[in-house]
Amino acid sequence: MFQPDLFAAAPRVRPDAASPAPALDLPAVLDRLSATCERPRYSFMVLQLIAQASDRTGWAGPWIEREGRRLSVRDWLSEALSPVARRDPRRLGLAARARADLEKAGSLPADPEAAKAAIAAEVQHRIRLSGRTNVSRAVSELVRAGLVRRHYQGFRVDHHNRGAQRHAVYAVTEEARRALQPGG
Repeated sequence: MFQPDLFAAAPRVRPDAASPAPALDLPAVLDRLSATCERPRYSFMVLQLIAQASDRTGWAGPWIEREGRRLSVRDWLSEALSPVARRDPRRLGLAARARADLEKAGSLPADPEAAKAAIAAEVQHRIRLSGRTNVSRAVSELVRAGLVRRHYQGFRVDHHNRGAQRHAVYAVTEEARRALQPGG
């Protein structure tokens, strides 16, 4: 038995041309981040830094040149965000572990000033390593939120191993760039 009403085309609803999708503004960006990110404040800082480092097209990376140094975009972001953790009590524990590891390896200088510098360098190295991981996690959340696009450049771009001497390139979406522009 054939029932034509089941197969009748649904009436077409034309979208109202007078009401386009609302433009993304800063409160909407923050709302989207709080809905999709574990650490929305950190992700917002990463988004702001990527927008600051990007060129006119919105692309940042794979290299950032600042103060005569050439760093990968992830290293630059982790260094830029490292002062945020300056007052973190875990940083004191990190310095104690770095000192213990340097003493255990026998590479801690006898001179107190040189030892202090070696510990500070080791702490900075460890912060950069963990910062790269934190930045990658935040960028993944920003990609999920639709505010950033990511791709990789470098050796063997299509290789299944994402770390095959490839460097990340981040792009802030056009709607996010408009929302982040002051006064715009």
